[in-house]
Amino acid sequence: MKKMFTLLLVVAATQFGLAQNDAFKQDAVKVIEKSGAGSQFEMVLDQIKTMVPEEKHEELTKDFKSTLPALYSKIAEVYMEEFSHNDIKQILGFYESEVGKKLSSKQEALFEKSMSAGEQWGLDLQVIMMKYME
Repeated sequence: MKKMFTLLLVVAATQFGLAQNDAFKQDAVKVIEKSGAGSQFEMVLDQIKTMVPEEKHEELTKDFKSTLPALYSKIAEVYMEEFSHNDIKQILGFYESEVGKKLSSKQEALFEKSMSAGEQWGLDLQVIMMKYME
């Protein structure tokens, strides 16, 4: 009887731990979704579409989007390694705030403008590099 009770406690504790871990992962996925990462994946899809005939875009989009849940899950695991569940909840709170929503909605524009700034910096850096290569 004592062994049975111990076994039940272990099973219950394991189930409780798994449930907490599931909630943690779900919250981490929400952070990824609310952060605007989806817009970056849409940009990747748009780039891929340029390499595929237009009549196949709809099917490509469907297949591409079917891969996102697994990707989000893997990225969530990275977040779970770097942040506590409490941290994730606070980050999620930020992304649910007005300024967090604004940041999320601006991710695509920020990415594009940052890429442009990076390209210009690279050109400027080439001038500096040439000075030292002579």
